[in-house]
Amino acid sequence: MAVVTSGVARRPREYVGVRGPDAEDFLQRMLSNDVSADVCDALLLTAKARVIAPLRVWRRGDGDFLLLTEPGLGETVRSTLLRARFAAKCEVELEEHSSAVVFGEADGIPNADYGVPAVEVLDGPREPTIGDEELEVLRILAGTPRFGREIDDRVLPAEAGLVERAVSFTKGCFPGQEPIARLRYRGHANRGLRVLVVDGADLPDYDAELTHEGKPVGRVTSAARDGDRVVALAYVRVEVAEDAELDVGSAKARPLGSLAPRP
Repeated sequence: MAVVTSGVARRPREYVGVRGPDAEDFLQRMLSNDVSADVCDALLLTAKARVIAPLRVWRRGDGDFLLLTEPGLGETVRSTLLRARFAAKCEVELEEHSSAVVFGEADGIPNADYGVPAVEVLDGPREPTIGDEELEVLRILAGTPRFGREIDDRVLPAEAGLVERAVSFTKGCFPGQEPIARLRYRGHANRGLRVLVVDGADLPDYDAELTHEGKPVGRVTSAARDGDRVVALAYVRVEVAEDAELDVGSAKARPLGSLAPRP
């Protein structure tokens, strides 16, 4: 089982800088979380609350923010913000940086994606000591959704556990707020993320169907080898008991734990 208390891992990212006297007000109106904090997770959403991009927002100074997003999404974030900028006095530009996740005691941008204390350090000369596969195992075990796997245009933020960590209901309006609030106060998500241990050595395919007592109940979104076992993240319907044994093809999948709420 993967256990990491120290080390450095490469973290692919793209970056968008937002600067100017209206930068904070503009981002408050466009993003799902309160950007007045030094660091927060946030979402850039459509009006129907589909995720355009997950973001980590770092307040570098007064009127100066850096948005850290996933590979391939930098231009999407930049162009979406520019279309909505109107008369706001701020610049929105792509930036070039590099990111490393440092586990253990270090200074940097707090990163809770891997279930253990870590920070993200920009532009430092640190050599990786943890490989991409090991980092992926840590992400899966922590139940952290990833864009292009757990997060796509089929998924609502509540289903991926993103509301608890990336949405403020007190800061004011933002695109997608109404459907998120409606689901929170008047309904519930029909499915949620669970961490599973899958029998055998073969990795389930992306979107592999999960069944319970012969009925489809979910799908696998990520899988990786963790020593001599296979761990996976999967969406499972909420009416299925958390301790239920599931089938994925000819293999059995057993719960390691459901996705816990995160700060």
